[in-house]
Amino acid sequence: MDWMNQAREFLSHWSIELGELTVILFRIIVIVTAAWIIKRVLHKAVGGLRNHLTKGLDDPEAVKRAETLGRVIRYLISVVVTLVGTMLVLSEIGISLAPILGAAGVVGLAVGFGAQSLVRDYFSGFFMLLENQIRQGDVVTLAGQTGTVEEITLRYIQLRDYAGNVYFIPNGQITLVTNMTRGFGNAVVNIGVAYREDVDQVMAVMHRVAADLRQDPEFGPRIIQDLEMAGVTEWANSAVMIRARLRCQAQEQFGVRCEYLKRLKKAFDAEGIEIPFPHMTVYAGEPKQGKAPAFLLQNLNK
Repeated sequence: MDWMNQAREFLSHWSIELGELTVILFRIIVIVTAAWIIKRVLHKAVGGLRNHLTKGLDDPEAVKRAETLGRVIRYLISVVVTLVGTMLVLSEIGISLAPILGAAGVVGLAVGFGAQSLVRDYFSGFFMLLENQIRQGDVVTLAGQTGTVEEITLRYIQLRDYAGNVYFIPNGQITLVTNMTRGFGNAVVNIGVAYREDVDQVMAVMHRVAADLRQDPEFGPRIIQDLEMAGVTEWANSAVMIRARLRCQAQEQFGVRCEYLKRLKKAFDAEGIEIPFPHMTVYAGEPKQGKAPAFLLQNLNK
């Protein structure tokens, strides 16, 4: 009879343990499922709010800003929901959170001193997004690198340059932001012509080519204003430098500048306007009698 009583007690003990384990597993599944659903719902809500705010907007700058902020908010939601869900799961399996939180505070303090650059990256990224300095799709210069912004996070910015190279720049290393696609852009040209050319004629040709470019169905909509002539800016070694600019839509100044220079070259060729190249005249000197030195005459006779 004793062995039967012991068997009953063993089975009853394990039935209780299995029941508690089943309840714990059920709670963990509920927590994980709820966290996943909350994250999905909040992501959908952020996307819907972004679409609602950008619906009917004609300003591409506002649309890009909303997309950038929406992506960062979704990232923060994922981090917070995952962290809270992990803490609840640890609590269910019997791990006390108080020592973990206390240790996390001490470790966080130590990490704060040892990883100051990482903290600086996050703070710099937060303020850059808050102040709307950079958005996805902008052409910028950061830390000496120029390219198109492909991704923005609180820690780094991903750039891709014209050659296709990708740069990951930590936000803490960014001390100066040059944004070339904010509002509008100027297609600036510095044209060098020979000293013998009539400057007024050259400027007239530049105005005519710019006017034709504004009438072009492809490039015309990209240009906001007529050619703005700055005038003669420099007497260089072999050319007179003339500066002008065309105000364009944001991020369109690069293509407009290339097309304008191409058409201007053809117009200069048609008008016979010389585009000089650097050259040098060597003067060997001459004696008082006005004759060239003997060594120069000998070289010329050869």
